[in-house]
Amino acid sequence: MGKTLFDKVWDAHVVQSIPEGPDVLYIDKHLVHEVTSPVAFLGLDKRGIKVFRPQNTVATPDHNVPTLNQDLPIKDKLSRMQVDKLTQNTSNHGITLYGLNHPYQGVVHVIGPELGITQPGMTIVCGDSHTATHGAFGSVAFGIGTSEVEMVLATQCIMQPKPKRMRITVNGELGIGVGAKDLILYIISQISASGGTGYFIEYAGEAFTTLSMEGRMTVCNMSIECGARGGLIAPDHTTFEYLKDKKFSPKGAEWDKKLAYWKTLYSDNDAIFDKELTFDAKNIEPQITYGTNPGMGMGITQSIPAQSDATFKKALEYMKVKAGEPILDTPVDYVFVGSCTNGRIEDLREFTQAIKGRKKAENVTVWIVPGSKQVEKQAMVEGLDKILAEAGIELRQPGCSACLAMNDDKVPPGKLAVATTNRNFEGRQGPGSRTMLASPLTAAVAAITGKITDPRIFL
Repeated sequence: MGKTLFDKVWDAHVVQSIPEGPDVLYIDKHLVHEVTSPVAFLGLDKRGIKVFRPQNTVATPDHNVPTLNQDLPIKDKLSRMQVDKLTQNTSNHGITLYGLNHPYQGVVHVIGPELGITQPGMTIVCGDSHTATHGAFGSVAFGIGTSEVEMVLATQCIMQPKPKRMRITVNGELGIGVGAKDLILYIISQISASGGTGYFIEYAGEAFTTLSMEGRMTVCNMSIECGARGGLIAPDHTTFEYLKDKKFSPKGAEWDKKLAYWKTLYSDNDAIFDKELTFDAKNIEPQITYGTNPGMGMGITQSIPAQSDATFKKALEYMKVKAGEPILDTPVDYVFVGSCTNGRIEDLREFTQAIKGRKKAENVTVWIVPGSKQVEKQAMVEGLDKILAEAGIELRQPGCSACLAMNDDKVPPGKLAVATTNRNFEGRQGPGSRTMLASPLTAAVAAITGKITDPRIFL
């Protein structure tokens, strides 16, 4: 019997299978940031041990960093302490750190791929749920807790039960104005925020294979939002071209050797999945969420559904929307483009192309936050910062920003934000804030019109 892509990668990294228990899995790359690592390093120090393989770990601050005036000391005491601790801990253990103002600094799930650190066939972990992003390269990547961060630092291995396998196939081409973010929001709305629980999802079909690597990363990033352990897409020519000549990609003969292996990373024709789901791309229009979890989403021209469930009603009450009513023309206060979901150069280009020659609405505050210093630099090379400035928008500096409001970028209580991030939980972007998830294109037209608008009217 053939193997799934997931099985091929997972099985190749099993050090030991514990009878009636988890697998001991070897980890190729461990990504570290300032929030989930201090206690893990403290655990090592208390035991008097060093990081087992520091060369397999890369660190960068992202969650707590400000997105303005990064050359100045961080104002918030806790944030400053966590960033300082990351600097101290990585220095003590010989770990590569891309600190603030380093040309490679940025959101951890943005810098891994753009530097060529993320490669097909790897196992990758990080103390962050959206580690699933790296699965876009055909790697097995998933988030871990602080105690597990310590485990990987100490042993380069982790104990994990093997998830079940699900394949989601979307046939056909995406329509005009419909992108990767709409694709994954549609899937989550169809299977719910818990529909992938217990599974690792492989995405297949023309809708995915025609996406750029940045689009694939957006899809895999949000696998966690339907409860899955992670998601992955088989590497192909698009993957290989993206990785070619990246800073830490293999070179010369090593590239040829790796490429030969990467080309074996696909699900065999006779591979069996525990669950299969199929959708048609023609049924997908630009998406937007209306509730307080990513599964509460719909096509932008649709009306908000009705349910008798008390939790559902509570979500609508919090969001100040009503069942049966359209979401179009809902006034917007904030627009946020950024995060590990949509903070890459392709996302900034999409937003800027839509807003070029126009002005943002006076009632809207817009935050455009590049996912890394490299994205920021490229945006300036292409003059995107100037186009934004002409529209009345400032290009900020890299960081997680308003994705989770662990920094200065907080949406005020009661205000509504259209965000390109991954979660719309109550208060996610600031206490009392309301969030609607959408694509960079939908965010752009909201910034222009000051309300929820079907982006296709601008195309």
